[in-house]
Amino acid sequence: MEKLNRRTARENAFMAAFAATFDGAMPEEVIEIHNEQGENVVDVFGQTLLRNYYEHSAEVNDMIKAHLRNWTIDRLPRVSVTVLRLALSEMLYSDEKMPSVVINEAVELTKKFGGEGDYQFVNGLLGSVVRELGLADSAPTVEQA
Repeated sequence: MEKLNRRTARENAFMAAFAATFDGAMPEEVIEIHNEQGENVVDVFGQTLLRNYYEHSAEVNDMIKAHLRNWTIDRLPRVSVTVLRLALSEMLYSDEKMPSVVINEAVELTKKFGGEGDYQFVNGLLGSVVRELGLADSAPTVEQA
């Protein structure tokens, strides 16, 4: 399997996770379906993102809920919720600690697939979590750069 650049890998992982919100597929099924179709292939990095997304969904949902004001997670646009879940699981449970990159990528995904202005909400919530938890970018490795 070819290795994708990180932006494409994140986008493909997002599309797989978003599609799964309609039918409740499990991570391995989602990965297999996307890779069999040949479009939007989920590479190793994307597979890691999806596994973290599923393995830590309860904790991530609780974190999102804790940062909502006068909203419930069920009222949020599906694109925004999927982006938030994917971004938070990457920031909190991946080996790479680059929250500013993850936030930027989440904002770009939301601009591309979400409603007008949804990216501002995603940016604000993710920024709030980063500040609250004191997360900071680690020095990039050659792989990340």
